[in-house]
Amino acid sequence: MEFKRQKYMDALVERMHNGMIKVVTGIRRSGKSYLLFNLFVRYLMQQGTAMDHILTMQLDRWDMRRYRDPDMLLSWIHERMTDEGDYYILLDEVQFLDHFEEVLNSLLYESHVDVYVTGSNSKFLSNDILTAFRGRGDEIHVYPLVFSEFMEQYDGDMYHGWADYATYGGLPQVASMKTEQQKITYLQSLFKETYLKDILERHKLKYPEGMEDLVNVLASSIGTLMNPTKILATFQSRFHSKLSLNTIRQYIDFLEEAFLIQKAVRYDVKGRKYIDTPVKYYFEDVGLRNARLDFRQVEETHLMENIIYNELRCRGYLVDVGVVNRRILDEESGRMLSRQLEVDFIASLGNKRYYIQSAFHLPDEEKLRQEKASLLALSDGFKKIILVKDVMRPRRGDDGILIMSVFDFLLYPHGLDEVFA
Repeated sequence: MEFKRQKYMDALVERMHNGMIKVVTGIRRSGKSYLLFNLFVRYLMQQGTAMDHILTMQLDRWDMRRYRDPDMLLSWIHERMTDEGDYYILLDEVQFLDHFEEVLNSLLYESHVDVYVTGSNSKFLSNDILTAFRGRGDEIHVYPLVFSEFMEQYDGDMYHGWADYATYGGLPQVASMKTEQQKITYLQSLFKETYLKDILERHKLKYPEGMEDLVNVLASSIGTLMNPTKILATFQSRFHSKLSLNTIRQYIDFLEEAFLIQKAVRYDVKGRKYIDTPVKYYFEDVGLRNARLDFRQVEETHLMENIIYNELRCRGYLVDVGVVNRRILDEESGRMLSRQLEVDFIASLGNKRYYIQSAFHLPDEEKLRQEKASLLALSDGFKKIILVKDVMRPRRGDDGILIMSVFDFLLYPHGLDEVFA
């Protein structure tokens, strides 16, 4: 089973010969290597590039470990560049290469070289590393399959597809598996033996059980406002843990660096300012999140919110949690009170902005009123949308709020302007 990953292929092709290092990042098993070493190599060959002008190296392989030495790798590359034609250098898991930023920068001095690398740890894209690239690093972040990509190869209708996707997520390998038991075993093993093991070994953590407990807390709390102090209180009451506040903050950073989780920061819409804490955490892949909890907490309400967040991020939007302060009349006291309302997502891209609520179901007028409350408190002219799981025709009320099915949103990757018009 092969997924086209067209969005990422287009991004690679658009960046060819731009004089920059194309850095393909993403969580392990998201399909970075297949994208670069299969789909992109195939494209180059279809365009007439000779195979001996495509130099590939997978640095995470044990039998290739000698090429983690910069001089060995550079010698290997230069020995194979025998003419003045264009050469494409593709390096997998480049964080294994010693002094990789200096090596990559040195390759840019070759006028006929186009460089592409992958990496699974965001630490090598820190500000210091980007400075070392001298502004010549160009990132392409690869997400697990979004729902529209997942459905390209799914053998069934979108309702069964949604059930599988919300349960097992979008890692390409998982989507190719035939049985539920295969998927469950693979995801559980992958989380523990690959993702967590990577973090524990890379950072030499003294309290590995504390990291495991933290992952469980975050997995149980997707879409919930959290901060390290609140997490610390949970640790002390539930686990009787001795982890410090600073250690919890550090462990969260490690999870973000490994692309396992992402955070959405709160934004005061009327005050036009960010609120540092608390924040919401979402998992890069909902299947991994479910696996961490042994598939015991598969609540579609929260999973739908996580899936919407990932979809927006994949489409390139900056995604915040909206906060709106509104004064309301307290019927008992007769006084005006300040009330803080929440917009699930503020999606921004350039001069575009969308306010989005994830409502799952709208069974009655009271629920509809609740979901609209924060959107109606916004006075600007940006589009306001409520996404529901129900299959329905999009409808816009007199208040200008659009209500539409999450399936219409997910299955139209370019639809924010077209579908939401």
